[in-house]
Amino acid sequence: MKLRVMLCTALSAGLLLGATPAQAQFGGLGKLARKAGISLPKLQKDPITTSLPDAQWGDPTRDGFVPREPKRSLSTLQRTPTGAFILQPGYFAFHAQSYCLQAGTYGPGGGDGYLYAPPLGAAREVVMAIVRNSVAHPDIDQHDIQALLWAILARARFENLSNELKMVAAQLLTPRQLAGLNRSALDLLGDPMIANNLPREVRQVMEAEADLRRMLTTPGTSFAELERVAVLAGLAPQGPGSMGVPNGRWSHHPDGYYVRYLPHGYTNTTVEIWVPQDGDGAGVEFDPATHIAVPGNTARQRLLQSGRPYASR
Repeated sequence: MKLRVMLCTALSAGLLLGATPAQAQFGGLGKLARKAGISLPKLQKDPITTSLPDAQWGDPTRDGFVPREPKRSLSTLQRTPTGAFILQPGYFAFHAQSYCLQAGTYGPGGGDGYLYAPPLGAAREVVMAIVRNSVAHPDIDQHDIQALLWAILARARFENLSNELKMVAAQLLTPRQLAGLNRSALDLLGDPMIANNLPREVRQVMEAEADLRRMLTTPGTSFAELERVAVLAGLAPQGPGSMGVPNGRWSHHPDGYYVRYLPHGYTNTTVEIWVPQDGDGAGVEFDPATHIAVPGNTARQRLLQSGRPYASR
């Protein structure tokens, strides 16, 4: 009992000192516990840590800007074997499949804009590989790819997933990457004292991940059931640390081109790219798997982009 009280005190103190929602999840909890002299079982690092502070390339000077060049489909450009596009000067658009990367948060809406940030975190290579390799497997349903991503984010035991998800993973990942998925996780929400001392936003994410871990290893769970847990319905509040980002804000990618994200829901996003004639973007690869659209409102979902075109059902 004394250990639990000490841990809760450490968590509360750390959160009051300004820990972000990402820091206050598994990796952050371990750090706070160590500072308080509490020894916990080894905790895994957050699979994806990309958050608003990582989206450093938003360009407010381009708000309302529309390139003069006629808009063309990105699909007209040359593609690499991994599904990336070789950029040319001009204005391009691509209606892409996109994926939720933060369960227990709200989908796009309310006029909130999105900014470019790269995938970061312990599972970044696996997550990018899944969406990158999915381009060569158009037969794999988008729902199955999303369920696999949720399994990774929720730290579900790969060996306990359904045979269908295991087959999807085997098509999209190498044996080494598959072996890396077979991890166990410590469910800190098993202790109500810890759960009750966490901010609501952090608790929502952790509860969603815990529910997904259970549901993804329960035979017969439908995608609709997973979605109800992962994607919150209703009016999204303003999350902590949010910043005003208008819909359609351009990000100036470090490779020299401009990109913006116009989501139509978490499952699909229109990605627009402008490559100035006198810029450095011509000839570089645009790999959607390296793009996470990060919302200005932290209560909304991070959206991983893909090179697969979206087709409404």
